[in-house]
Amino acid sequence: MAPWGERLAGVRGVLLDISGVLYDSGAGGGTAIAGSVEAVARLKGSRLKVRFCTNESQKSRAELVGQLRRLGFDISEGEVTAPAPAACQILKERGLRPYLLIHDGVRSEFDQIDTSNPNCVVIADAGESFSYQNMNNAFQVLMELENPVLISLGKGRYYKETSGLMLDVGPYMKALEYACGIKAEVVGKPSPEFFKSALQAIGVEAHQLLSM
Repeated sequence: MAPWGERLAGVRGVLLDISGVLYDSGAGGGTAIAGSVEAVARLKGSRLKVRFCTNESQKSRAELVGQLRRLGFDISEGEVTAPAPAACQILKERGLRPYLLIHDGVRSEFDQIDTSNPNCVVIADAGESFSYQNMNNAFQVLMELENPVLISLGKGRYYKETSGLMLDVGPYMKALEYACGIKAEVVGKPSPEFFKSALQAIGVEAHQLLSM
């Protein structure tokens, strides 16, 4: 394997995942993964541009950043690329009014979005809000539309908390896809557009990037 100096030749930026890379979420704010606080500090003290990417959809960026700062990370809200703001931009550009099947913790990200008379569904990691009633409401909205639009903030199968593995948004997204005979538009990882927006934010090209 080539030395790090050679491997980093031409690299100008680093994209860092958050959940499972920097910390494991859970009760009490979660726990930082060993060495991650120090690693972020070293990266931010280097010549490299650093951007944080997350599919977190149970917390607003402000809440997530506050939690990470309490764990010792040097991070600001403006350094985080997250799916909720990206989805809001899409909704505004396309004049979409969503039925929101989301967690209450991220609802504040959609405060400026018109949700009256929905003409699409936005689904995220809704946690306990993934009830039969709420899933059926989303199903009914989609089935009543001539051109149904389902936007999903990620498509992960599961994620890790300190208490164990937890179901993510992907299985619920797939249930609506199957029931309605449609394909969801994924906003977040692994969508190429999501990563492109992160690259644009730090002004580097894909070939100049290291992703972790």
